[in-house]
Amino acid sequence: MLRKANHADLPHIERVMRESLRGLGAGAYDAQQIASAVVWIARPDTQLIDDETYYVVEEQGELVACGGWSKRGKLFTAGKGAADESRLLDPAREAARIRAFFVHPQWARRGLGRRILEASEQEAYASGFRRFELMAMLSGGEQMYLALGYRPVAPAEITLGDGVVLACTLMIKEIE
Repeated sequence: MLRKANHADLPHIERVMRESLRGLGAGAYDAQQIASAVVWIARPDTQLIDDETYYVVEEQGELVACGGWSKRGKLFTAGKGAADESRLLDPAREAARIRAFFVHPQWARRGLGRRILEASEQEAYASGFRRFELMAMLSGGEQMYLALGYRPVAPAEITLGDGVVLACTLMIKEIE
């Protein structure tokens, strides 16, 4: 069941984030990168929940996937943020941010990320956005986004709070 996330979901979202990073991240990142990502990335962004742009999927009574979109400047959680990350984006000039997609490894490759992404794009589109931007981790997300019409713009690196660097890909999608 796909639904909007709420603050009571926060510990469950964090668990899914950690398990996803540990289980799916091993194919793309080394042990140090995964350990650092668990600390610096597995942090639910409560602004997404407050903005009602973050989704969760429950299966068999358990939260197993999460993700959403943002109408704010922040592109990703990890690393040092810019001063204007909380500003509202202008849909006529800027891309909505696709944010914080994680699937529990036991539920991977069953279309849950796709369901969340489609709901996110539809809602962002209804809010006036015609472009979408994201920072894809190399641990499976990049392949899903490619399959769903996103195109790579450039390789990118995220420097986490402890100095560990993760290779990622900046991606965009445009919808008319």
